[in-house]
Amino acid sequence: MLPKILIVYCYTHEYPMRAAIGDHLYSLRRYSGAQCSYVNTGMRRLPEYLLQIPFDLIVFHTTFLSQRWSGSEHFRRLVAEVHPLADMAAVKIALPQDEFIYCDDLCRFVSELKIAHVYSVAPAQEWSKIYAGVDFAKVRFHEALTGYLDEDTVNRAGKTASTTGARPIDIGYRAYRAPQWLGRHGFLKTQIADVFLREAPKYGLNVDISTRPEDTFLGNDWFRFLSRCKYLLGVEGGASVMDRDGSIKRGTEDFLAANPRASFDKIESACFPGAEGSLRLMAISPRHLEACATRTCQVLIEGKYNDILRPGVHYIELKRDFSNLREVLSVIKEDGLRRELVENAYRDVVETRRYTYRTFVHSIMKTTLPHSAARDTGSTHDARTSPAQRRADIAEALDRARLAFRWRLLNPMLGRLFAHTRSRLKRGLSDDTLAVLRRLKRALERVF
Repeated sequence: MLPKILIVYCYTHEYPMRAAIGDHLYSLRRYSGAQCSYVNTGMRRLPEYLLQIPFDLIVFHTTFLSQRWSGSEHFRRLVAEVHPLADMAAVKIALPQDEFIYCDDLCRFVSELKIAHVYSVAPAQEWSKIYAGVDFAKVRFHEALTGYLDEDTVNRAGKTASTTGARPIDIGYRAYRAPQWLGRHGFLKTQIADVFLREAPKYGLNVDISTRPEDTFLGNDWFRFLSRCKYLLGVEGGASVMDRDGSIKRGTEDFLAANPRASFDKIESACFPGAEGSLRLMAISPRHLEACATRTCQVLIEGKYNDILRPGVHYIELKRDFSNLREVLSVIKEDGLRRELVENAYRDVVETRRYTYRTFVHSIMKTTLPHSAARDTGSTHDARTSPAQRRADIAEALDRARLAFRWRLLNPMLGRLFAHTRSRLKRGLSDDTLAVLRRLKRALERVF
């Protein structure tokens, strides 16, 4: 009989799902050889019939644990809804990311849900700091990446790169404008964009650099973008400030609302003095691996990159203080090292297949269910599927359909209706009435 796995996630955002999120979420179904069931807590409460299925493994996905970003109250409500899973006999694992914020909520979750394994993207030396209060005698910690390469994604990226032809963009970059409360490391994501937008054109270089949300590339468009770029800027993911309860985030946002033009130094002094360097959570991002797959040369802020990428071998190194910026821009202009660097990166990162979801899932199965070896070939359908299992499969399909309907039709309609009502009646509505309207909007979204 195939092992049974339940994946608990929470997703209510754009549809179709971003490739990086989808690859991560469905990697267990693709490569575990197990019978996998999914429940989207963003679309429904935990169904009672799931408690009737004798799962061998319960996985709390990144998308569920990242709900901490919406605040402790919201996250605790979600945790309460799935709390019945704590008493099931299945081995329970957590796949957290963004371990620099709301650490207390994450620690509480690990203890209350009786998590046996945590796959952390933080360096091992930071675990005792982040997970203070967790019983390390009961919970095993494992190092993991924020994302891996999927074979289908690599093939798709390769085809896109081969059909794109010339690379008209000298330097490309996409990132969100990282908030200051992430610390100086997170703020580098914004600084690197500003610096290259200002300096690269002076060298006659064509750039396509943006930190605006509306310029984000999804799915194949991201790989098309990579394939049009000769060089891609990058910074390790993570943060250099630890915010255990979100108070630094809230304080910084309040300060910026009153002082929108404040410098980083002034923000740091007012909102988190002395906190810089309280955490060293830096990790390689999926985009770094995807750039290797499309043979796009990377210009990266100096860092460890999980000891996967090495400066001068796989990428051009840029100092954190930008002191070698002129040298880097000259190297890009000459374009003499690019071919060697991208071929090294493709050989050492892509061709070795060390950093694939297949390898990651096999590691999870071997560690958590040692007697159920991963079998990623053939069907994962079990002829002895129980009625409860069939209900779970049908519910998952319906959730995906509801999400598609909501994103493509209902959300835009509700958004326009709410904006119109608020603009027409705002002067005559109290704050309490506006709050009721917001709750009504969220309730309708949950129904659909």
